[in-house]
Amino acid sequence: MSATRPKVTPHTIRQRKGGDPIVAVTAYDAIMAHYADAAGIDIMLVGDSVGNTALGLESTVPVTLDIIAHHTAAVARTKPKAMIAADVPFAEAHFDFGDVLRSCQRLLQDAGADAVKIEGGETMAPTIARLVDAGVPVWGHTGLMPQQVKQLGRYKKYGLNAKETDQLVADAKALEDAGCFALLLELVKPEAARAVVQAVDVPVVGIGAGAECDGQILVFTDVLGLTPGYVPGFVEQFADTGRVWSDGLDAYARAVRERKFPSK
Repeated sequence: MSATRPKVTPHTIRQRKGGDPIVAVTAYDAIMAHYADAAGIDIMLVGDSVGNTALGLESTVPVTLDIIAHHTAAVARTKPKAMIAADVPFAEAHFDFGDVLRSCQRLLQDAGADAVKIEGGETMAPTIARLVDAGVPVWGHTGLMPQQVKQLGRYKKYGLNAKETDQLVADAKALEDAGCFALLLELVKPEAARAVVQAVDVPVVGIGAGAECDGQILVFTDVLGLTPGYVPGFVEQFADTGRVWSDGLDAYARAVRERKFPSK
């Protein structure tokens, strides 16, 4: 499928508002990228979720620019038709503009990303506007912002009242005005998500934000049943790949111990 379809870009994603739903998934290495692209995924996000998903970290906060660049390059080497978006990790977007631009430059030029994703709302919009003016395609991210977890104290749902919903809409409009080609809306009450979707003319990709978004994104390991332990309640598991892996490794270990592998 990936051999015949055109390359997905920030420009073509922007045009998907209100059209065919956008399908996005995280990807952290060449194997994940290969299978995601073969399935026709539109966006692969090299997310800072690699920290607590693949690296054994407790949150996304310890994930560095070096880590994101390393994993983005692994995904980019597969030359997918999907758009590759790379997370700008904790604190990087809050440095002086020259440093922020250099971080994005590294992810685009050296690592091979097609776009970057930045957490933040109205307060981040001026920086994003300057990045867009410099030629950096930016995917905005509002609602729950996991990089704020130490300040928040916990992960929480947003849009639970009129004040929160109004702020979500204001953040979304500010990000659109700054030039974001799309938004990611995380852990937002569906009614509030609907208000955001209706308020902007760029696509809104949701995660835990209900069915009325312009697309959906999930973590690769959650989709395939590879996440050990806690999985968010909004996740639907589409395969029990963890069981397949366990059975295969058990069979391999048994064959070695019983001297059935390698065969004589």
